[in-house]
Amino acid sequence: MKRLLPLVFMCLVLSSGARAQQTDPNTPATKEDIEAYLQVMHAHEMMANMMDAMIKPMHQMIHEQYLKDKDKLPPDFEEHMNQLMDDMMKNMPFDEMTQAMVPAYQKYLTKGDVTALVAFYSTAAGQKILKQLPAIVAESMRDAMPIMQKYMDTMRQRMEQEVAQMSQQTPTKPSKNSPATQN
Repeated sequence: MKRLLPLVFMCLVLSSGARAQQTDPNTPATKEDIEAYLQVMHAHEMMANMMDAMIKPMHQMIHEQYLKDKDKLPPDFEEHMNQLMDDMMKNMPFDEMTQAMVPAYQKYLTKGDVTALVAFYSTAAGQKILKQLPAIVAESMRDAMPIMQKYMDTMRQRMEQEVAQMSQQTPTKPSKNSPATQN
């Protein structure tokens, strides 16, 4: 019995060390860890909801494009483009996209990170942010779009001015085919 006690003690120490290694939060996240995280996040549903939320602003952009160029476009342009956009969004390969994302999550997140994220997204607050995120993103994009458009227009104008200035400052080189000027 005295000999058996140290052996049992040694087995317990070794098994607890092995368990500690399995639950080390700094170990890389496994594919299964990431899939559990994406599942608790409702990644597929969230992507579909984000696409649904983005459809209205995209339809608005198509409408604005039609109004701008309607004399050059067929009368059914807007309806056709909206239907095309809707079909593309409905047929988005969400499962394939989700699987393609797994390695990136594994690269940047440890098992401990994923465990903490799963714990948070399993709470009421975590589920609320997931549910509201598509609407938040859609409204944020809608509100930021005019600012981005104005900035991009300003940038384009500035670049055009810079190109024009550079063109005026750079002497043109005579081409090999042009006649040389004589003194």
